Amino acid sequence: MNDSTVTLPWLVIRQDDSGNRYRVGRYATRAEAQKIADSLDSRGHKQLYWVERIGQDAENEV
Repeated sequence: MNDSTVTLPWLVIRQDDSGNRYRVGRYATRAEAQKIADSLDSRGHKQLYWVERIGQDAENEV
């Protein structure tokens, strides 16, 4: 398997206090993505972080 065939279907999304959304990263497993989201969320900033799977309607807005 080479890098072009690796699937990373899980996204970490950040939304700032102005409502702007950004893709933080893509991950192979939900657990991996959730660990990153939880780590970022624990920093105490106003941003929101969550995990989405590629193909969900909300992801298409990012």
